[in-house]
Amino acid sequence: MARALIEALNLQIHYGGIAAVKGISFAVEEGEMVCLIGANGAGKTSTLKALARMIPARGEIHYGSERIDALPAHDLIRKGIALVPEGRGIFARLTVAENLAMGAYHRDDRAGIAADLERIHCLLPRLRERATQVAGTLSGGEQQMLAIGRALMGRPRLLLLDEPSMGLAPLMVEKVFEVIRAVAAEGMTILLVEQNAKLALELCARGYVMESGAITLADTSAALLADPRVRAAYLGE
Repeated sequence: MARALIEALNLQIHYGGIAAVKGISFAVEEGEMVCLIGANGAGKTSTLKALARMIPARGEIHYGSERIDALPAHDLIRKGIALVPEGRGIFARLTVAENLAMGAYHRDDRAGIAADLERIHCLLPRLRERATQVAGTLSGGEQQMLAIGRALMGRPRLLLLDEPSMGLAPLMVEKVFEVIRAVAAEGMTILLVEQNAKLALELCARGYVMESGAITLADTSAALLADPRVRAAYLGE
């Protein structure tokens, strides 16, 4: 059995007196693609932010053989954890090329950076075409592709994706998820938060269902897609 690349134990997140995440535990194995699904306000985004050390949390977070829940966010980037945030988080006033360069700000291997840029241009040819365009003028789908490309420029081992389909037209959602499939096929470990439960479960091997800050179901994606509780709550059946 593959070892866990990222594991959360009794993860708790509070906003003031409100418990947003109530002591959840889960793991994602090396090379695996796993999704967190659930309604708005279930705690999915907070969970990803806690893994990336963007917000404080209680409990333990293990990355490989190391415990990382006391480390600052910038250390995690150097260790290979990249977050593509909800809303994309691109630098709207910088060009596409400058945004991609920011993804490699912590690296000094020029040949490797150049090779990764070429790889991302092959994976996301629209970014090559739009290299000199100001990022804030891109379409929503192009901005999502840029956010993914920027994260990949850091050469991560673990990619955290938060709602990549949000606000996109169906055709663009399909294109963005084609990119995610391609990245996963290269062996990237991915934890996906996605409100489109059907899309997420069809893409991933396993899933966790979150409700009101707790994990209420965990199984293979096939089992969750067949579960009448999931079908009724998240698949509109």
